[in-house]
Amino acid sequence: MVDLFSDTQTRPTLGMREAMARAEVGDEQSGSDPTTNALCARVADLLGMEEGVFMPSGTMCNLAAILVQTRAGDEIIVDDQSHIYNTEAAGAAAIGGVSVRALPTRNGLYTPEQAEGAIRARQRTAPRSALISVEQTTSFSGGSIWDLAAMRRIRDIAHASGLKAHIDGARLLNAVAATGIPAHAYAEGFDSAWIDLSKGLGCPVGAVLCGARDFVTEAWRWKYRLGGAMRQSGVLAAAGLYALDHHIDQLAEDNANASRLAQALAGVPGLTFEPEAGQSNILSFSVAGLGIPAATFADGCLAEGVRVRAIGSEQIRATTHLDVDRAGIDRAAAVIRAEAERIAGGRR
Repeated sequence: MVDLFSDTQTRPTLGMREAMARAEVGDEQSGSDPTTNALCARVADLLGMEEGVFMPSGTMCNLAAILVQTRAGDEIIVDDQSHIYNTEAAGAAAIGGVSVRALPTRNGLYTPEQAEGAIRARQRTAPRSALISVEQTTSFSGGSIWDLAAMRRIRDIAHASGLKAHIDGARLLNAVAATGIPAHAYAEGFDSAWIDLSKGLGCPVGAVLCGARDFVTEAWRWKYRLGGAMRQSGVLAAAGLYALDHHIDQLAEDNANASRLAQALAGVPGLTFEPEAGQSNILSFSVAGLGIPAATFADGCLAEGVRVRAIGSEQIRATTHLDVDRAGIDRAAAVIRAEAERIAGGRR
């Protein structure tokens, strides 16, 4: 099986498992787990922020960041293909009483002008615009990479209007690998940001949310309320430290493999790619030209040992990661091409 469903499908490497087994542990809730403390400090330094808090998931990072920086009845601004809007079980609304304004985008990247236009004038009859989120890289729209200047303009527009600015950094380090721009440069001036450990970095679980000291104190409070506090979490944090030491370089290879897949599928009848497809480790393409649902196409690939993900009715997403090597990418390309040609041939 070549599993390109998501980069969450990775398994801990032998070295990572050994690091987890050797981890020095304590009680995270009392701040006495040294490995967890080291991971949080490491990621905070990586992002250029004061402190970090270890969370079980990126979804909890987003939710905690929203809950700390908004109040019930507020509105947050995201893109219409964002993880916050589509696949976090409406947590902001259900738990925080916060509504979501989703800006229409082609590839998950809205413009500073869209951001400015979405900020509501203060009036008693409207929700209060409170926070704006940028997803770097984009998740369901092909792994597009935000331009640094555009991110900073949106950050400044938010602050000028009294909003907080947040980065959903699930794959921020893939953007770093692709552009050479350090993570702290992307996060500079933002009120909150996080990176995921269980995607491209290959850990079994976890993410680290960062911000100013007061922000992290309140994020910890929400972590506890949401049931995310742990005890000897150093076993998990050790995986994160190992990944930061040993898996960072792999992200560039994952990006290259997505580009290799895009090149191998270029020109296949019935498949349509955006011009910037394959910027990071996510490749998205449309099968609308084949006249079948994306789920049907994905099932056909799965029957031949290649797992991809149907996103909506027309889009297919393939995500590269450290468990799929170049040979796996070439096999995936062959299967996807053959499936497209089989369907196209059957329609003639």
